[in-house]
Amino acid sequence: MRGPIRGSGTFGGNTAAAESYPPGMDLRMSEDERQAFLAGVHIGVISIEREDGPPLTVPIWYGYEPGGNVWVTTGTDSLKSKLLHKAQRFSLCVQTEEAPFYSYVSVDGPVVSVEPTDEDGVGRPMAHRYFGAELGDLYIESIKGEASLTWTMRPERWWSVDYSKTGRVDPRTT
Repeated sequence: MRGPIRGSGTFGGNTAAAESYPPGMDLRMSEDERQAFLAGVHIGVISIEREDGPPLTVPIWYGYEPGGNVWVTTGTDSLKSKLLHKAQRFSLCVQTEEAPFYSYVSVDGPVVSVEPTDEDGVGRPMAHRYFGAELGDLYIESIKGEASLTWTMRPERWWSVDYSKTGRVDPRTT
């Protein structure tokens, strides 16, 4: 009998899949692994509480440096900003989509600061992170004059899984 896979959350109730791994396999990332993963370039998915229904859950660019806080920027008058003002916390999930060995890190915590986005200190570096220097500069020029806010969150809870830790060979390459 095979043991359960230990990750940060359930295995989706798929006991047949869970039984195909060695007993006690732990797919969680170490603290260093999850911080490095979160610091990588991924499109995040932010979730923000809503009083009148399910959370707002949408893709977003983000920034993070290991050991620090997570930050996102959004339009001053956007729905995201309005909900963040009320909730004063958010969740962020980032992932790779390289089946069958995808990985993810999810964090949540309180907003610890909100301030107007500094174009040269936050906006341009973030655009360069996602688009590269040339396209990033074009993007910044295209949004000139649009007011935005930078929301900073202190991660309090972390979840992570790295399915490459199964030690399996990708069946698509054999």
